[in-house]
Amino acid sequence: MRGWVSVYDARMSSGYDQLLDSTIQHLEALKARGVRHVAVAPETLRALAQPAPRLVAPASPTAPVIQSTVPPAPAPVPARLSPPVAVPPRTESPALFSVEASTPSAFPLDPVVKAAAFAELRARALVCVKCPNLAASRKRVVFGVGNIDSPLMFVGEAPGADEDQQGEPFVGKAGQLLTKIIETMGLSRAEVYIANILKCRPDTPGESAGNRKPTPEEMATCIPYLHEQIDLIQPKVLVALGGTAVEGLLGKTVGITKLRGTWKTYRNIPLMPTYHPSYLLRNQALSEKRKVWEDMLAVMDKLLMPISEKQRKFFAKS
Repeated sequence: MRGWVSVYDARMSSGYDQLLDSTIQHLEALKARGVRHVAVAPETLRALAQPAPRLVAPASPTAPVIQSTVPPAPAPVPARLSPPVAVPPRTESPALFSVEASTPSAFPLDPVVKAAAFAELRARALVCVKCPNLAASRKRVVFGVGNIDSPLMFVGEAPGADEDQQGEPFVGKAGQLLTKIIETMGLSRAEVYIANILKCRPDTPGESAGNRKPTPEEMATCIPYLHEQIDLIQPKVLVALGGTAVEGLLGKTVGITKLRGTWKTYRNIPLMPTYHPSYLLRNQALSEKRKVWEDMLAVMDKLLMPISEKQRKFFAKS
């Protein structure tokens, strides 16, 4: 009994210490570069003022429950689970995602620590100038949006003009189509998390419109922010939107046509490559839309989400 609790406490303490060490190392790096002041949100300071957390151990016949010494965070307002008109309403009310989805289970972070770490990460990203050309041309840093506790995370390549203007990923025409796809899955944008490999729009010097593909150097410079997002969110499934996103994540350059629909693994998480919504805007063929939908059905299956007969038959051949 006592040995089991010691192992559990050591595991919890190690995760907390690693988070603290990472924060200290980042602040020391900033100091070495001459930074003397760092903006910290008030909620972050309040969270950091709490004592080191003791997480609740999973119940077992041989071990007692270890109570948390951190005051519980306010219960989040549950997201509205209203399926789109095209999808019949569900007749059952299970948890949104099954906890039994087949992915390696990471040790869960205390909600207060997680929220504080995410706020600190966002604060760092918003003032990032690692790519001087992007920092000089951007209007806003596009950090990410959605539920930081979601088992499902979508990853694109980089913000476009609309995203740069609003500071939120996938809000243009391609983003509107992605929202429809998510809603057809029976979810909402607020119930998943959406991010990009690049947090800044790739600059287009001498051009007033259009987008360009991020360079490998830009993606390599920015992707540590995405890694921290993934490690904090701990999604059970990742969806890579488009060939550039797949290239940035997996280093694959064989083309999205050959990779889409086949499960890969990224940071020990199942990853589904699929077409970018902008591709579907350029190619309106039902056969291409059906491929993306088949990929989403595979994602739903992986998460053990209920799938209606009408959902399974979307874009089916007549």
